[in-house]
Amino acid sequence: MPPAQRTSRESAPAVKPGPSAPAAPAAVPTESAPAGSTEQPQIQLIPASVEGALDAAEEAVDLLLDSGRAPGEVLVITTGDPHPWATHELSFGDTAYWAQHDAGDDVFYADAGAAERATKRPVVVVALNGGADEVAATALPLALGRAGALLIVCGDPQRINSLLGAGV
Repeated sequence: MPPAQRTSRESAPAVKPGPSAPAAPAAVPTESAPAGSTEQPQIQLIPASVEGALDAAEEAVDLLLDSGRAPGEVLVITTGDPHPWATHELSFGDTAYWAQHDAGDDVFYADAGAAERATKRPVVVVALNGGADEVAATALPLALGRAGALLIVCGDPQRINSLLGAGV
């Protein structure tokens, strides 16, 4: 059966944090930056192993939805294997996949290689779940540019700092 796409926080399953995927901070902002604002989005780092980054990103999405974020306000970018939802939806073709993005009514999952095509959303979650350092180094600034209010990065803090050349 294909992975289910959540459309409301009532349908989100309860996820228990494991040692490789610590829970995201409970105080996740729900306000978007005002229109025309030039402020940089808030950046949150969720330490996670490569194997736990996707789970940590899923947990962050669950917390965002539970805190009142609309599903269409969230973009998730993966640097390694694509999210199972993206893989499933791409099986119906590129046009149908991107039509769901353009509709903007649900969480959208994109591979870092295709994330350039994604439009700005209030919240962007990046899962550093593998991939070459060059992919992650390109995905992080791209994600920052796509995030209106909040950028959440799930991955190894040392790797993130080395990719960015400075502390996050």
